[in-house]
Amino acid sequence: MAKGFFISKAVGIGGIFVGVAALSIIIALSVVYSQEKSKNNNNQVSPTDGGGGTTTTSSTKPTTTPPNNPWNKYRLPQTLVPIEYNVTLWPRLKPDPATGLYIFTGESSVLFECVEDTDLIIIHSNKLNYSGSMSDGGFAHLSAVSGHSVPSVNEGFLFFETQFLVLKLNGNLLKGQLYILSLNFTGELADDLGGFYRSEYTEGGTKKVMATTQMQPTDARKSFPCFDEPALKSYFNIILIHDVGTVALSNGRELESKNVVIDGQNVLRTVFERTEKMSTYLLAFIVSDYGNIGNNIGGVDIRIFARKPAITAGQGDYALNITGPILKFFEEYYNSTYPLPKSDQIAIPDFNAGAMENWGLITYRETALLYDEEFSSNSNKQRIATIIAHELAHMWFGNLVTLRWWNDLWLNEGFASYVEYLGADEAEPEWNVKDLIVLSDVHRVFAVDALTSSHPLSSKEEDIQKPAQISELFDAISYSKGASVLRMLSDFLTEPVFTKGLQSYLKEFAFSNTVYTDLWKHLQMAVEATTTELPDTVNNIMNTWVLQMGFPVVTIDTTSGAVSQKHFLLDPDSEVTTPSPYNYEWIVPIKWMKTKIIQTPKWLTQKSDTVNEMKVTTTSDWVLVNLDVVGYYRVNYDEGNWDRLLSALSARHEDIPTINRAQLVDDAFNLARAKIIPTVRALQTTLYLKNERHYMPWQSALNNLDFFFLMFDRSEVYGHMQDYLRNQVTPLFEHYKTVTDNWTKVPTGHMDQYNQVNAISLACRTGLKACQDLVQGWFKMWMDSGNNPIHPNLRYTVYCNAIAAGGAAEWNFAWEQFQNASIATEADKLRAALACTTEPWLLNRYLEYTLNSSLIRKQDATSTIVYIAQNVIGQSLAWDFVRARWNYIFTQYGGGSFSFSNLVNGVTERFSTEFELQQLKQFKEDNADVGFGSGTLAVDQSIERTQANMKWIAENKENVLNWFIEAVKTPT
Repeated sequence: MAKGFFISKAVGIGGIFVGVAALSIIIALSVVYSQEKSKNNNNQVSPTDGGGGTTTTSSTKPTTTPPNNPWNKYRLPQTLVPIEYNVTLWPRLKPDPATGLYIFTGESSVLFECVEDTDLIIIHSNKLNYSGSMSDGGFAHLSAVSGHSVPSVNEGFLFFETQFLVLKLNGNLLKGQLYILSLNFTGELADDLGGFYRSEYTEGGTKKVMATTQMQPTDARKSFPCFDEPALKSYFNIILIHDVGTVALSNGRELESKNVVIDGQNVLRTVFERTEKMSTYLLAFIVSDYGNIGNNIGGVDIRIFARKPAITAGQGDYALNITGPILKFFEEYYNSTYPLPKSDQIAIPDFNAGAMENWGLITYRETALLYDEEFSSNSNKQRIATIIAHELAHMWFGNLVTLRWWNDLWLNEGFASYVEYLGADEAEPEWNVKDLIVLSDVHRVFAVDALTSSHPLSSKEEDIQKPAQISELFDAISYSKGASVLRMLSDFLTEPVFTKGLQSYLKEFAFSNTVYTDLWKHLQMAVEATTTELPDTVNNIMNTWVLQMGFPVVTIDTTSGAVSQKHFLLDPDSEVTTPSPYNYEWIVPIKWMKTKIIQTPKWLTQKSDTVNEMKVTTTSDWVLVNLDVVGYYRVNYDEGNWDRLLSALSARHEDIPTINRAQLVDDAFNLARAKIIPTVRALQTTLYLKNERHYMPWQSALNNLDFFFLMFDRSEVYGHMQDYLRNQVTPLFEHYKTVTDNWTKVPTGHMDQYNQVNAISLACRTGLKACQDLVQGWFKMWMDSGNNPIHPNLRYTVYCNAIAAGGAAEWNFAWEQFQNASIATEADKLRAALACTTEPWLLNRYLEYTLNSSLIRKQDATSTIVYIAQNVIGQSLAWDFVRARWNYIFTQYGGGSFSFSNLVNGVTERFSTEFELQQLKQFKEDNADVGFGSGTLAVDQSIERTQANMKWIAENKENVLNWFIEAVKTPT
């Protein structure tokens, strides 16, 4: 009862402080925030200060080794455990007239248990200011639930380096006792896309401001003081004070919203239902004047929120229609009822990530949630379906059951990245979307995981401490490799066994935290309850994939049946310095076929073995390993088997499954880059493409030929490569011209629509006149008439090629259309296409636009720079731009953001000369003091990739040139 009384009392008085303190806080903000922005306020100690009663500025230079105080460490001491928070926040959606700042005021109280006697309270706080004196502890109020006396707060200080608020007490908190800490604070509602921040947009010519959140991984502490670690789950009672005419949302259901008067202002006070026990990073609170649509499915209220014109235009309908079926699918998949009464999803104009799985209130970029048939392509539609499925998958896996620490982020994100395809397949069964994981995740991450600068899926907990280290884990390894190995696991266990283990795991650990091996234990129990045979335990098999970086190339010798494995490295001459607990050997599941007949699966449990069934004794038989690419490895064969596979592709390519045709191309090109097979062997896999009409093999080829474009679009090889590829793509171009009735219809199949885009893109890129005339004609019709005749599927490709062929008039027209675009997906297509111009002065102007958030949103700045760098003319311009403005870009656009590494990789992926390598090394040295944040690893990967590119060109340029010349002379 005492706990219940505490909750009721706190909810009842939650808004009192806001009215009393708001005016004085606002008046003081001019001084407070100039101090905060410079990291130089009087409550701030330096990273090297022990904090013993003195206050120094953050600019103080270290003179001695930092004391070993608890606040010098990045992890919270294990002395206090939160139980329940009461948080009241009041975001101001108009700037303060005196300071020009947008701010929020707040009050929080946290009920916590002392689990070990201590005279310190250490709680996370970042960029928050507290009312009252810190020097004598007057800013904090501490009480005991039992009513007994508590030690007073002697002093408090903010410790910038580790983002802690430290309270020194004049006595001990006692083990087993419950306490309440109450604080009043103020923060800036900045436009930095982290914590509690503001997003701005224009509607009907009027500027609109909304307050929204992004907490993951370490920004809840920017919103209110909290124990901001995923294992410290708690209940949350949220109250939002907001302007009349706006709507407030949070994780829980709205309990009441009523008018109150605070400091003479008529405002709304919205109280939300207490959340389930959850981690701080999953919190969300939003104030906007959005509209919504919704329905109730199986007792769950489903609502889609967006800008009112977007809702009116029906752009939320698709998301609403598929959310219910996907939720129901996951309820069955997990054998667990959706644990909340509502599922709100909201589209945010300014949002750094693609989406965020806040429990009960999922936030999205507009392009990831809103669909408009007139403007959105089928790839936009697929993105919406898969991202919604990804986030809904987290409602159980990640939210209900949460990994204890960020070192196991890969399991959380990798799992959602795998089952997003299952959820999307439920929503759109005709798409065959499950196959696309091979292109989008498996092949994508192979490129990163084949570098010596890669890293294992799971890191040691002690190696992941700082916020920047945590952010760095949000990479392709965690998402795509995680998805790939879990898909492999599900396949060799069989899905019934996999889901049985998953279901018992979720049941045992609901509302608590785990480590990744807990899942292995439950999967092992599921295995032991069936007749499934494995060569070892789930733990031992999977740890070979989780605890060492990289993956093997499995080599099959069909003359002897010998099967062997070796660590696959894109640059075989590079030195592997990262130790491996398994000596870079894996326990490999092998699914295979021999000349169209699927064979019994095998396991490779050591460096080499012999499988007699894989011997080939006739000239017509061939062996194909890794059916449907369910295994996370590449495959090589003896020359005879390669010849027979290529002959099969040439004569009867459909004898080989579609996914494996894509695999043969991708494996061959990457084996060639690793100098395992000749590069001309890889090029031979493209000869049959004249007869190929399926999307996946073509896309696999284009993905790999992109490397050739990057390496040779500044050399004499380029023209001959264009000639060859133009010959290969012309039949595909003519095929789509025919099936679309001279481009007037849309292909029926989902992947056929994708391949139509490939046909036009490559045909125009390689100079096919019919293609270039087609796209320029469409674009001119749009410019002349004002009515866009281009189908949404084709718009980016047409825009890009027309802008590249045109000049300032075409670019300025597209820029005007971009500025006026009210549909986010259309704006994204135009923004990418604007980078296709061949005019350097336009590209330089466009680069400058990225520094102005009124022209290019902050969320889009780094990707726009990358788009420009992908243009051969823009690459050096973008690199010079990034180098000259690194300090500003890093500060403004988030060295800790999830996608920041993409900027480093994007502007350097074409590097292949000694001069560029030295520039890159100098860039690393020159900016060591500024840092690279989540792009730190990407810098090393770029250096390694550049060195590999240099060697590859030196060894392959002449042979590649000659091959293209001969292939054009003697077409197949």
